[in-house]
Amino acid sequence: MPLSDPSSLPLTPEARAWLDTALAEVAAAPAAIRARFPAVRRHCGRAPLPDGRTVDEAARVLLLAALPLRDQALADEVTALHRYGDPAEQRAVLRALPQLDREGTGRFLDLVRQALRGNDNTLIEAALGPYAAAHLPADEYRQAVLKCVFCEIPLARVAGLDDRADAELARMLGDFARERTAAGRPVPEDIAPLVRPFTTTHGAM
Repeated sequence: MPLSDPSSLPLTPEARAWLDTALAEVAAAPAAIRARFPAVRRHCGRAPLPDGRTVDEAARVLLLAALPLRDQALADEVTALHRYGDPAEQRAVLRALPQLDREGTGRFLDLVRQALRGNDNTLIEAALGPYAAAHLPADEYRQAVLKCVFCEIPLARVAGLDDRADAELARMLGDFARERTAAGRPVPEDIAPLVRPFTTTHGAM
């Protein structure tokens, strides 16, 4: 579903009218998002979408994309929405980051790091989307993947693993797997495909 297409959201006529009005207000006066952003769920609902998001999350991403701001002004507004938002609002901000930082500056990485320091699995998943895959330094990305394993977040939900998996990540995951095996605890099955390409016959899991 294109994030720029409000018509693709399954909304009632009343909800669609509300969202269209909200988008127009935000485009005309960016400060309007401060009242509209928290109100999205109440007006649009939170029905699940095929891509794993919810309607309110997708609608909030549309509002963020409508902001006519750039550079520091955009960063300040988005950071404030994240700081004062509830987890659902924060997830929307995190998922919108690739659209908000089209220049690829990495200016929103602090929001990703905040989510990764926390213990809310839904925020960790949202943080580890394409934006983190593109901008997190290698050591931080590896630690984030390892945290997903500890938190039992399926690695299929982590963006960029096909490109960013390396020998050091394989070593870290291999160490984790051996510790789990020694303790008689199960090892997540999704570790093996990341470790195997970097494993020698002497260091097999």
